[in-house]
Amino acid sequence: MMRIGNTFAAAAGAALLLFGMIPTEAFAQDGKSAGDIMVRGRIIGLLPDEDSTVTVIGGSVDASNAFTGELDFSYFFTDNIAAELIAATTKHKMQVDHGSSGDVGLGNVWLLPPTLTLQYHFMPKQAFSPYIGAGATYAVFYNEKVASGLRSVDYDNAWGVALQAGFDYKIAGNWYFNADVKKIFLNTDVKVVTNAGTVINADVDLDPWVVGVGVGYKF
Repeated sequence: MMRIGNTFAAAAGAALLLFGMIPTEAFAQDGKSAGDIMVRGRIIGLLPDEDSTVTVIGGSVDASNAFTGELDFSYFFTDNIAAELIAATTKHKMQVDHGSSGDVGLGNVWLLPPTLTLQYHFMPKQAFSPYIGAGATYAVFYNEKVASGLRSVDYDNAWGVALQAGFDYKIAGNWYFNADVKKIFLNTDVKVVTNAGTVINADVDLDPWVVGVGVGYKF
């Protein structure tokens, strides 16, 4: 819990720092209001921050960074409070580093982590509107491609916790520029079976950062 709290404080501090860098004359009255819907498209980087325990061969699990498009939908319950649903999918190369047999490739896997957050928007009527949020994600691993020398690699789907900070900045009309960062605390169990029948288990904290920029339109 201390780790989650520290990360949330850091993300909120980053949003406030960005706020301080925007000229005050940019704060034209505009606004987001109760009942508004915002649709955003972002380019995101999903950057795993792994920690793992691996049986039999030891070492640690490494997941590659991935970059893709993201689509999200926000609904404003009040001027300040909104819910955001985020959808994106990424492909990752997986391997075990520094095991007893050296580095061992596990193949590729796709990750689909739909995420729902509840946000607080500090200045919904201003052109520059920072926010923070927290919520949950459910990670689905699919379309595994197993490396040679392995019979199978299975990843458990899992729930996780998401923390978020970002801002919208009005460009023109109902169009906004958006920058957003999330920290997702996500754990999965991985079971690897070699062609010789050896079973290797790994307890993996993926804990990715999700960093994105894009544009949004308010309806």
